[in-house]
Parts: sequence; C-alpha cells; structure tokens
Amino acid sequence: MSAAVYIRVSSPKGQKTDSQRAELEAWLKRHRHKAVRWFEDRDSATNLQREAFQKLQAEIFAGKVTTVVMWKLDRLARSLKEGVNVLADWCNRGVRVIAITQQIDLSGPVGHLIASLLFGIAEIELAHVKERQAVGIALARKRGAYSGRQSGTTKAAPSRARALKKQGLTIVEIAKALGVKERTVYNYLSRS
Repeated sequence: MSAAVYIRVSSPKGQKTDSQRAELEAWLKRHRHKAVRWFEDRDSATNLQREAFQKLQAEIFAGKVTTVVMWKLDRLARSLKEGVNVLADWCNRGVRVIAITQQIDLSGPVGHLIASLLFGIAEIELAHVKERQAVGIALARKRGAYSGRQSGTTKAAPSRARALKKQGLTIVEIAKALGVKERTVYNYLSRS
C-alpha cells in the first residue's frame, strides 16, 4: 500500500506541471512520504477518461494506493457531481485524499463536506469560463473573425464511436465513454 500523486494540466501545449510538481515534492519531503507513484495528465478535468487518472483509479480499485496527494481538488474534476462521486468512491475504499495548496485532508465527514463545497465552486468557475468564451465567440463572429472549429478536428475518435455502437452500446453510453455530448455521437455515427 502506498501514496500516489496526481498532477493535471488542461492543455498539452503551453501548460507545464513544473510548479505543481515542485510544491508536491516539497510537501512529500516535509511529510516523509517515500514510496510514491506519480500520475500525470494533460487533459481537461471535464473528461474523466484521462489516461493517468484511469491508471490511478485501477491502482485504487486494486488496493495498491491508500493515499492520493494532489495540488488542488480541481485537478481531479471540475463538475460537482463527478468530483463528489469520485471522492465518495475513494473514501468508501478507505483512500485518504490530500489537496496541499488548499490545506485539505479529506479523511472523515468534515473533509467530505469541504470537498463538496469546493467542487461546487469549481463547477461555478467552469460555467463562468464557458460564459466568457461564448461572449468572446459572439464578438468574434460579429467582426467576422470566427469560423468555428477547423474542419476535420474532433473531440474523440469517430471510429471509436462506431466501434462502440457495433458492440451494442446506446448513444448515451457511447457519449459517456467518449466524454462528448450525445449530439456529437449522432454526428460521428452519421459520417459512416
């Protein structure tokens, strides 16, 4: 049984994990954690299908990780529902969750309450970001400077959506598996 460190940035381009890593390494040294596994993602917190996150989940489910240390709770998820569900599952498995910059140790009922409040704030913050983005897009459209997503770019692999449909999954299940909206799945399937 050991500790794990989870690091995440939203974008593979332009964002680095150096500052998170430095603070986490200093915290681990101060608290004398030695056997630590690192899990690092470069993907949005709105997508729970992140590669390193899924590996961390597997380690937790296998009982190999008993403590998860992260820089802030919003590294885990930006949605209140998803964040609380993940934390509730981890806590039910006896996993201790620590967010070092927020000085939060989510072991116990008070820690669970605090986590719920912080995920609620993160969800509101994400909604504000989306609102500001929509305003920016509307202004760019007015000026004729916005043409939308470039042709050929997708949020997930359309071939994966078709493969999941062939396996008998519903549109809702495919959307959840790919981390996209149902409308996007319909678009992917109509291309075949």
